[in-house]
Amino acid sequence: MIREPVNAASVPAEEGRTIYPPPFAAQVAGRIKRKLGDYFGLANFGVNLTRLAPGSVSALLHHHAKQDEFIYVLEGTPTLVLDDTDYLLQPGDCFGLPAGSGVASQVVNRSEAPVLILEIGDRTPDDEVVYPEDDLHAVQEADGSWRLTHKDGRPY
Repeated sequence: MIREPVNAASVPAEEGRTIYPPPFAAQVAGRIKRKLGDYFGLANFGVNLTRLAPGSVSALLHHHAKQDEFIYVLEGTPTLVLDDTDYLLQPGDCFGLPAGSGVASQVVNRSEAPVLILEIGDRTPDDEVVYPEDDLHAVQEADGSWRLTHKDGRPY
């Protein structure tokens, strides 16, 4: 189904929804995602309009084996964390991370004002996500869902 153009802010938001199990889910509290790609039925890449409240993060520090990621800052001054290096971003700044780089990333709102970012990523199947600072490992299933385990393989 082809949808008519809409204002991105009118796409239903997912506040507090995450695939992360406890205690990791608490780290993304204050994150509101509007899954624009899903709304329009896009199959090859995803687009999220993501608002981060002060103190919240976009995701746990992670890197993908097969999926590229791109971030564009619309509002606010988020901090981009790349492994152990921090970059203060401004509106208009952007960053891309190729799949398989082994460089872990996350966006953190350390400011006192909300941050609004556009997140774009491809949907290459059979992806694997490594979380270097957390006891978490993610593998994408054939249906696109994610299987989350401890690093030793025990399920959550």
